Amino acid sequence: MPQSFCQTPFAQIFTRTRRLRAAAGFRAVVAMSVLLVPAVSESGQSGQPAPAAQSGSGNTRRLSMDDAVNLGLDQNLGIKIERLNPQIQDLSIAQTRSNWAPIFTSSLTNNSQNNPSTSALSGGATKITDSRFATQLGMNQSLKTGANYSVTWDSSRATSTNVFNNFDPLIRSGLALNVSQPLLRNFKIDPVRQQLEVGLRNRDGADFQLQSTIVATTRNVRNAYWDLAYQIASLSAAQQSLDLAQRLLADNQKRVQIGTMAPIDIVEAESEVARNDEAVIVAESAIKQAEDRLRALILDPAAPDFWTVSLEPTDTPELQSQGVDVEVAVRRALENRTDLRISRNNLARTDVNIRYYKNQALPEVNAQASYATSAVGGVQLNPLAGIPTGPVARSIVAERAYGSVLGDVFTSDFPAWTVGVTVSYPLGTSPSEASLAQARLEQRQEETQLRNLELQVATQVRDVARQVQTNQKRVEASRAARSLAERRLEAEEKKFAAGIQTTFFVFQAQRDL
Repeated sequence: MPQSFCQTPFAQIFTRTRRLRAAAGFRAVVAMSVLLVPAVSESGQSGQPAPAAQSGSGNTRRLSMDDAVNLGLDQNLGIKIERLNPQIQDLSIAQTRSNWAPIFTSSLTNNSQNNPSTSALSGGATKITDSRFATQLGMNQSLKTGANYSVTWDSSRATSTNVFNNFDPLIRSGLALNVSQPLLRNFKIDPVRQQLEVGLRNRDGADFQLQSTIVATTRNVRNAYWDLAYQIASLSAAQQSLDLAQRLLADNQKRVQIGTMAPIDIVEAESEVARNDEAVIVAESAIKQAEDRLRALILDPAAPDFWTVSLEPTDTPELQSQGVDVEVAVRRALENRTDLRISRNNLARTDVNIRYYKNQALPEVNAQASYATSAVGGVQLNPLAGIPTGPVARSIVAERAYGSVLGDVFTSDFPAWTVGVTVSYPLGTSPSEASLAQARLEQRQEETQLRNLELQVATQVRDVARQVQTNQKRVEASRAARSLAERRLEAEEKKFAAGIQTTFFVFQAQRDL
């Protein structure tokens, strides 16, 4: 480029224009990130955000691209919201698993009854008094096989004024065990296991949704960062254009004063100044809008200087042409896209429901077994010889303490057991069969949706890959066009300086550039 041109104010605009075009081309290439998953962990933790450099003048925060991305991952409200969903799903899973926790039960009762005598067997007594003190301990639990069991141990001490009782007081103790195991329905899967598997799928879905939010937020932060850099560069270019128009207007006014230019030619220069002044105003407003979009993505709204701090990008865009392997890009997108992962996870969740409803449509066949042992003791009285007509004095035959009763229980001197199978089956269509048919239709629908989404993803990747390749070629073509536009503006400026061209053509060449 000739030295005379490099020394003109137009050369400053050329430099700024190169930067603007580089920023626009860089944004076009970075748009590919919407279709491929970046290297961000599912938990959204990419390390602590690097401290942003603070400028010494005013309330301005200077940010690099990495600073902006790290602040977005740490401060963005959308990511904070999505990070709570995996924790919520973890609590839901823990709540489901609690159905398999053993449950301990205990009770303590003391009962006393006074009943009027209504029979000759009362031995002439006017009332019968019965008292009973009882304790019970037990534990029951549902198992992961669908079985459930219960163990109960009880003890009691009873007294009565009834003369026909052979023990007074009467001590009783017993131990009982009951087990039930499904053999068909609820054997491989039951409501608790179905709820747990769905909960695990929901947990995976929450991870995928968090990753999707992280990817989208990172992309939005990068785009907002370069948009702000672009608007700042646009303002600088607009201000330089305004300065150039004002200088040309001043030169034209001097030419009118010395009589080398008609006064009517000043109107065009004044119009150009007004147009460039408007462009500066619009560019200043665009900077504020781009700044607000970026601050909403990366800063904490609770910070006192949230709306007052100014953001200043420190990175400059660099466009590096590189080839795009479309087939590899499509394969990576089909493997890593979070929307496809979410769709496959929904399909797996529907498969869990199908297995559950198929199992619920089976007959209910349960094997049951119970075992119990008990023993009695206390003060044993001599038996009556007949029906008493008045108070009777009865002698003690034997006494069996509570320890002896427990010995009889644990040695199983008086066992009782039961083994059986129960079968039940609804007549007609059961609700589970209707639910199974609905779940199968939903599965077919989701499989079709997944294939449709895979087709859309492949189409999007191929389209954007072509756009990247096309834009890279357009950048090279634009560089050649820019070079020609620079030479044209240089020629128009020389013609204007020689007095053989009007400012209209100079301004036209500037706008074209």
